[in-house]
Amino acid sequence: MRFLLDAEQRAFAASLDAMLASADTPSAVRAWATGDHAPGRSLWSRLAEAGVFALAVPEAYEGVGLLPVELAVAFVELGRHGVPGPVVETVAAAVLLSELGDLGETGPAERLLPGLASGKSVATFAPAGAYALDADAATTLLVVEGETLRSAPGHGPVRASVDPSRRLALPEAGGELLATGPQVTRAARRAMAWARLATAAQALGVGLALLDRTVAYVGQRTQFGVPVGSFQAVKHRLADATIALEFARPLLFGAALSMAPAEVSAAKVTACEAAYTTARTALQLHGAIGYTAEYDLSLWFTRARALRTAWGTQAECRAEALAGLSGGGPRS
Repeated sequence: MRFLLDAEQRAFAASLDAMLASADTPSAVRAWATGDHAPGRSLWSRLAEAGVFALAVPEAYEGVGLLPVELAVAFVELGRHGVPGPVVETVAAAVLLSELGDLGETGPAERLLPGLASGKSVATFAPAGAYALDADAATTLLVVEGETLRSAPGHGPVRASVDPSRRLALPEAGGELLATGPQVTRAARRAMAWARLATAAQALGVGLALLDRTVAYVGQRTQFGVPVGSFQAVKHRLADATIALEFARPLLFGAALSMAPAEVSAAKVTACEAAYTTARTALQLHGAIGYTAEYDLSLWFTRARALRTAWGTQAECRAEALAGLSGGGPRS
């Protein structure tokens, strides 16, 4: 089955691609890794103006509605350009709050969702006891523990991850209680599906960027007086990477159409494996220069590694996908 984007969705992707291509995202990523969030927040504001975060916020809270296909389109471009920050976590937080709905005039959805949609607020979100991504940059730090949702008052020391631009910290205990009850567990499960979808889309974009850069590089680099890209073994490696990425694409958009947790998990496994395979190919075909942190390839290579375990390991996602096939998995 083929899942083709319509003209409006393709135009949306093209507009984001053009905007991010002119934004020097590698500089923003490197600044983010040092704790300088200014360039990244400027980029964040431009993404919000383009409506990216509003795609996970209902119209009642100043969003455009929950549109998973359009969100996947956007996150492929965010991955392609290596955008830093807790973009997936902000989407997950928005979906979590949307699923809970308004709990009165000053409920968490009413208070927090408009800021997330507009880009004025940045959220990160983690289960209790887990590290939160970019907590030092977030204005809202949500923590789910069983049937309880709270806003953490702060975070512990920031630690580096395999991707230096993905900064991790443990949320502090306590904070404001936002919601409690079985609806929190259901909302968290729904938010997890959206987070995995956005992660899969990001991974696909990362893989596409690595492939494009590698094809360009082997076309310029020469050995024995001819481009490296003309060697049959190199062509085979690039073909394998291309097939893996193109196989992941329909799974991603098929999952976005259904939002069934098993299908989303399958899409995440496939996209993350395709991105990681492409990253290894890119590293090998670039040779020694591919190992240098100063070379931009490293920004996408480390992102591909980090996304494999973000929002569920490959083993966990495979288990959910298999459970869905057997009819034993959770329903969306």
